[in-house]
Amino acid sequence: MLNKNIKFFTTGEFAKLCKVNKQTLIYYDQIGLLSPIMKDNKDYRYYSIAQYDFFSVIELLKALGMSLKEIQQYMADKSPENFLELMRQQKEIVTKKRRELEMIETIIDVKIESTAEALYLDFDSISIEHFPEETLYLSKNIEDSTEELFVKAVSDFIDELDRSQLDTGYPIGGITKREQVLAGNYDNYCFLYMEQPQPREGHPYFKAIEGEFIIGYHVGPSTTLGETYERLFNVMQDKGYMLGQYVYEEYIYDAVIKNREEEYVTKIMMELVKDIKP
Repeated sequence: MLNKNIKFFTTGEFAKLCKVNKQTLIYYDQIGLLSPIMKDNKDYRYYSIAQYDFFSVIELLKALGMSLKEIQQYMADKSPENFLELMRQQKEIVTKKRRELEMIETIIDVKIESTAEALYLDFDSISIEHFPEETLYLSKNIEDSTEELFVKAVSDFIDELDRSQLDTGYPIGGITKREQVLAGNYDNYCFLYMEQPQPREGHPYFKAIEGEFIIGYHVGPSTTLGETYERLFNVMQDKGYMLGQYVYEEYIYDAVIKNREEEYVTKIMMELVKDIKP
């Protein structure tokens, strides 16, 4: 018999309180996870307000990725000590997820900013600008790699960025040595890189040299890169510069934004040194 001085909830009322359907409560009862506090002689189920907190903890643990089986295992050995340890473990998980979400938010912000800026770029322009020193995270040396090894190097670099949480949202670029560019081997990169505006301790970095750079944009597939490089060399010579140690390339528009390779845009940044003639 129900105690008239205590408020009990029918399955429907309790389901509404918990914002789930009745079948969820019936299923929890069937698997022994959350059973009604009592049943009357007509087999009607009744829940108490105290069981709401119990239900809330189940939903909390589910939201944190625990399976119903794992939750059942905890419920089979409940104690204040075990609950405290469980909550501490879940807090660590939440802290890790929050860091991951903050990193994703940062990546999204970078993508928004760089794409918005690209909308106003004149891809026919060539300019000479002073670059401050930048910190880059590099791949292993890939100079003179075969196509197969290059594909693997890209895959390994992406995995490394993800594993070390060094994906900053900036495009993956390629660095080419001076001698390769002068020989016309524009895509014989020595390293892949990603910019690191806030370098994290414990990782080796490369400092891009501060100085003058000539900047241009190549529209189209990589097979026609030479045409843009020739334009850059002509302007460089007219301005009294020679090619410095490295050339940096990175996509402005790639397959994420454009469907056709003919519409891809590559930003080319070439280190400059003054041509001191005798």
